[in-house]
Amino acid sequence: MARVVVTGAAGRLGSRVAAGLAQIDDAPTVVGVDLRPTPDPTVEHHQVDLATVDASSLAEVFEGADAVLHLASVFGQGLDGPEVQSGVELAMARTVLAAAGQAGCPQMVVMSTATVYGPWANNAVPLTEDAPMRPHPDLALAVQKAEVERLVAEWAGDHPDAVAACLRPVAVVDDGDIGWLARSLHAAAGLPTADEPPAQYLHLDDLASAVVHAWRAGLSGPVNVAPDGWLTPTERRALDPVPKVRLPEPVAVGGAAIRWRLGLAPTSPGIVAYARHPWVVANDRLTATGWTPEVTNEEAYVAGHPARAIESISPQRRQELALAVLGVVATGAAVGIGFLVRRSRRR
Repeated sequence: MARVVVTGAAGRLGSRVAAGLAQIDDAPTVVGVDLRPTPDPTVEHHQVDLATVDASSLAEVFEGADAVLHLASVFGQGLDGPEVQSGVELAMARTVLAAAGQAGCPQMVVMSTATVYGPWANNAVPLTEDAPMRPHPDLALAVQKAEVERLVAEWAGDHPDAVAACLRPVAVVDDGDIGWLARSLHAAAGLPTADEPPAQYLHLDDLASAVVHAWRAGLSGPVNVAPDGWLTPTERRALDPVPKVRLPEPVAVGGAAIRWRLGLAPTSPGIVAYARHPWVVANDRLTATGWTPEVTNEEAYVAGHPARAIESISPQRRQELALAVLGVVATGAAVGIGFLVRRSRRR
């Protein structure tokens, strides 16, 4: 019987991956590694803090494992915070990879993100795994995940008999939960002046099935995870009846920075570019190996965006409210930017 380690096994994704592993023929023994107790009683749980454990101790947990699915991440709750700023994501990846090497683990599946491609006007639509990683320097998620992928590639080079895959999912949503990355993109969508780019939304269940499939298929290298196709701006606006009035770009970027510093919005300034330029991906490589997404972009978007009270208001009234909010936001952002400019000049 195979033995598969799942880090972050108590989280939303990890628990679904563990459940998915239990449902396949010849189900493996699942070893859960998480700081919190794993809810599934069939999982062999090890309560471990990956941010502080040393590689040798973790290697004892990994002993005899046929694969390690590294899903634990400090980005599970948002785009920023003390753990993000101190590079805990990279420290955990180094420890997990070192432990897997010491334990002689022959397979790694590591969670990355499609944001590593970066949001650039000259991006291909869609992006394939052959495209270079060009993460936006102001988004810690993209920068640190790109570095994690570099560490995985280095590990694979040092262990030529092993296989290692890095999964690059697009914005993930769950039933009734837009997800923290999708939420930030949604909040930033009304800020920039540029045309809206196409967008993709991946259901958490499909991401979990992709993780299990990557293990079973023995995939290696970067692997995009997304539904077929994408939503055009027109299609997305049809799904979201709340109108968005765009701000001048200097006001938008400055306003995002001020609101982020004051804790008034989940919109990190680094995410604004991802709401302006395309970074949709092709799923051809993954589907060619037999994986099939069950939820479309449209279905995922609707599932992750529960109905709001404003949607019962008439379109004309919603437009009036949007214009009123725009005036308040634009005035506040302009005042804040003016203050920052004057202070900078005095310095």
